[in-house]
Amino acid sequence: MAVIGIIGGSGLDNPDIIKNAKDSIITNKWGEPSSPVKSGTISGTEVHIIGRHGREHTIPPTYVNNRANIQALKDLGCDYILATTAVGSLKEEIDRGHLVIIDQFIDFTRRRDLTFHETFEPHTPAHTPMAEPFDNFLRDKMSESCRDLGITTHDKGTVVTIEGPRFSTRAESHMFRAWGADIINMSTAPEAILANEAGIPYAAVAMSTDYDCWKTDEEPVTWDDILKNFQENAQKVTSMLIKTIEKIG
Repeated sequence: MAVIGIIGGSGLDNPDIIKNAKDSIITNKWGEPSSPVKSGTISGTEVHIIGRHGREHTIPPTYVNNRANIQALKDLGCDYILATTAVGSLKEEIDRGHLVIIDQFIDFTRRRDLTFHETFEPHTPAHTPMAEPFDNFLRDKMSESCRDLGITTHDKGTVVTIEGPRFSTRAESHMFRAWGADIINMSTAPEAILANEAGIPYAAVAMSTDYDCWKTDEEPVTWDDILKNFQENAQKVTSMLIKTIEKIG
């Protein structure tokens, strides 16, 4: 039976959902993960959950220890990683509350640790293929789960990951749209890169909470907007992940 790591996972640490839960403080060569790892079972499947920004959302995007998070899940024997993320929409058709099963990223970060390979062994450089950074098997299961639950979903989308914690300027937002990005966030690219380096199939579901700032017929995004829309729609993500775990497990 598969062992599943979850990053993000707001709502999934509810004791009504995760059975036989226990917290573990884990360290590895990269330091401590963003939160204690909550381990237990969901629908009979072993899961290990890390809160990306800490359980009280105290870690800004740039300072998330992605390497420690991915290494912890690898050391725990995770066969797959499922991630959740709130995003801004760069396309009119991706409305607030819609889910997007991401298939590509554009990395616009500047200050993240993006690799486990700080040195190479002699004559054996490690260059990880990244043409398809999100696992298609997991993406298919996520899409199937959304259809089963009747959730409005976009089966693919390109996310651009920016540094944060500030939001985009309007010029940047228009630039990202011109590049072909569909959604924007501050977390996915480094995480996906490291999961691929670690050899763990990875997929991410994005919840659209706002329209960034490119739409001039409404006010630019604020954190309060994001929080309100996330809270109103978080159950969709939780239900979809539980259904996906059932399909994988």
